[in-house]
Amino acid sequence: METDRWVRTKSAVPVIGGSLAYMHDPLTLMRQLFQRHGPVAPVRMPGPGPAAFVLGPDACGAALQNGDKAFVNGWELLVGPFFHRGLMLLDGAEHLQHRRIMQQAFTRERLEDYTAALHPAVAAELDDWQAAGRFPAYPALKRLTLNLATQIFMGGHRIADPAELERVNRAFVDCVQGAGAILRVAVAGNKWHRATRGRVILERFLTAHLPAARATGGDDLFSVLTRVEDEDGARFGDADVVNHMIFLLMAGHETTTSTVSTAIYQLGRHPDWQERVRAEVAALGPAPSVRQLGELPELDMVIKECQRLVAPVPVLARLAVKDTEVAGRRVPAGTRAMVCLQLSHYLPELWTRPEAFDPERFSPGRREDQSHRYAWTPFGGGVHKCLGMAFSNLEVRTVLAQILSRFRWSVPAGYVPPMSNVSLPYPRDGLPVDLQPA
Repeated sequence: METDRWVRTKSAVPVIGGSLAYMHDPLTLMRQLFQRHGPVAPVRMPGPGPAAFVLGPDACGAALQNGDKAFVNGWELLVGPFFHRGLMLLDGAEHLQHRRIMQQAFTRERLEDYTAALHPAVAAELDDWQAAGRFPAYPALKRLTLNLATQIFMGGHRIADPAELERVNRAFVDCVQGAGAILRVAVAGNKWHRATRGRVILERFLTAHLPAARATGGDDLFSVLTRVEDEDGARFGDADVVNHMIFLLMAGHETTTSTVSTAIYQLGRHPDWQERVRAEVAALGPAPSVRQLGELPELDMVIKECQRLVAPVPVLARLAVKDTEVAGRRVPAGTRAMVCLQLSHYLPELWTRPEAFDPERFSPGRREDQSHRYAWTPFGGGVHKCLGMAFSNLEVRTVLAQILSRFRWSVPAGYVPPMSNVSLPYPRDGLPVDLQPA
């Protein structure tokens, strides 16, 4: 019986536990769990109640579709104190209402405004890049996307003081890294303490700028969130605006940084593809429209392949609030379910040579991403699917197009960046590349 299985089965990683095994090598852990236990694998993880990894496209799809409403978001334990009441952390009717209001901040017209503001901002950031034999690409991209998030989303309320910008950017980094804290108690200097302090800094900063955002009626995201409303006229209160801004600013720069840094690495390894996409973006002017950015099939395939190889959010956290079944396996109420999107991106039954960088797998003649509805899910699915994915895609295209127009780069043969998986994946060595003028 499945009930007995949950009681008697030993953890798949009994020595160091699921959290540490995941931090060491998440994809290998997912594969091992899938082979041993199938679509629902019990693991030992710190925190209350049982925990399990949800694995494979059928199981991930069932958990994300959530047909019997057995799952709610499970992020509260991981990042709740730092991204309190962000859209990802809401559920049910409240989530639906907030999502309906926020959708008005991501209409086609507003995306045009955000994208128009991106072009000069990206150009200004890239002016600081200098050709070098070991250019630290990841830190440079991190600074670029953090600055874009705080300046573009803040619009007329952008940060003029470089010291204040650095302090706000540091606060975002600390909040994101707080998710990987082993000791979830604030002790001076530890990750949980830095993340808790970072949340306070962000709240104070945004609250101080909120009256001006309401008064100016600007087209930046901050100002827009103060006045958008759903079809019934419901609007966000001040606390809602601050909470959503903190989460959106984090999500807006993390997903872009992940995808662009993966593209820098892969295009550095594959100069043929680098030249293909460079030739494609060469026809763009200095301020391409949303339509023009959407008409770049070569770049589109590269971006999708990079998001397959390194999903911006490789795992989604859910909590079972009642007994349910996932892919034929019983999941008891109280189970913390880790929905492992990344594994599906590497299953050989879904993808040809899944370890290889092969953007043409997304070409019209192949479309391997259509082998299963949940074969490729870098932005999740169901009611919590990323609301800002369209803007994130436009930002990635804008950043990559400008980098390609200015620079050529390469990485040494055989180089593989050592990845940190403590929170979201990133290259620990800073992704050094040989960066030269185009």
